[in-house]
Amino acid sequence: MFAIIQCSGKQFIVSSGETITVPHLPGNVGDVIQIPEVLLVTDDKKTTIGTPFVKGTTVEAKIVRHYKGEKLTVRRFKSKVRYRKTRGFRPQMTDIEILKIG
Repeated sequence: MFAIIQCSGKQFIVSSGETITVPHLPGNVGDVIQIPEVLLVTDDKKTTIGTPFVKGTTVEAKIVRHYKGEKLTVRRFKSKVRYRKTRGFRPQMTDIEILKIG
């Protein structure tokens, strides 16, 4: 069984017992959260597609850790005027473990 969920504006394919990395979610490590934005659910026999979300279906997940992701570099450049700027940042990320779909 797997599902497609929407979390922090992005879509992820998840199944039970899997650990995924998503953009920062509020909460503390060890908290169990409910993700109600389920776009698709499928098991061995039946597939349910939401319009846009599947009614009555949530994904239960546990926050495993919060951390900073890899550094991203942003560069700006304008030709002929010697304008160059470099700036970087490290996005906040969260690892979540999928406990239950349904």
